[in-house]
Amino acid sequence: MIPNQQAPPMAPPNTQQGFRGNVAPTRRPEQKQGTSVLVQGGSLRTWSYRSPAVEQVQVVLSTEGRPLDADIELWHGPDNTPCKMRVYNENGQVRPFSAVIETPRGPNTVAIRNIGQLEFPFAADVRAETIDTPSPECLASSMTIQGGALRTYPFNPSVDSVQVLLKTDGRPLNARIELLQGPNNNKQVIELYTEDGLDRPFFCVLRTPGSGNVIRVVNTAPVEFPMTASVVADSINPDVSSDAVLGGDVVIGGDLGW
Repeated sequence: MIPNQQAPPMAPPNTQQGFRGNVAPTRRPEQKQGTSVLVQGGSLRTWSYRSPAVEQVQVVLSTEGRPLDADIELWHGPDNTPCKMRVYNENGQVRPFSAVIETPRGPNTVAIRNIGQLEFPFAADVRAETIDTPSPECLASSMTIQGGALRTYPFNPSVDSVQVLLKTDGRPLNARIELLQGPNNNKQVIELYTEDGLDRPFFCVLRTPGSGNVIRVVNTAPVEFPMTASVVADSINPDVSSDAVLGGDVVIGGDLGW
């Protein structure tokens, strides 16, 4: 016969000893503005700004060394797209895309679509603080480009980045900006449309590493729609020589400085 096992008596609750544990939040933490978001190929991401105090935002697109192909649109109300652009970049790590979009009279929404393949994601960063502004030299040096005309701006190898500012007198703005390095070698292409080039001018900073960089600005609008363009150097690397040296300091088959 198996003796009955009596269960041990339950201890009375100890009011002096507290319980240990973690409290799980019931609300999803808000995403901070200015953080990069990964946009996969074929997907769309949006950033909305309801406050009318946000009058401009900066868009930065980059990759881990792969090509970048994106559509950027500014939505202002239903079926109203006052600004849109198509961006192509051969290498989003060496030459990240950085531009300022004017967003007056909110609310506004910035929509970024990755129109590349699934194998080509990119990181998108849209922020309303610490925005790049044109330098006084960029504001002072403007040149008129008639409809259908183009201008080229060559730069020395010591120039690391270039400021580009496009605007009109209130007419629509249609332009194509190309970064060339060598004959017919497009490193970066921006196709731009703005319904009012005075209220919504376009400003961007293009990275220009290496030598032989040329900025080409094309006014793709008819002759009745001229625009003004300012293309100046943004940052200069003093360690890079702007003069070519034949032969250099390297001897083939030998040591450096032989």
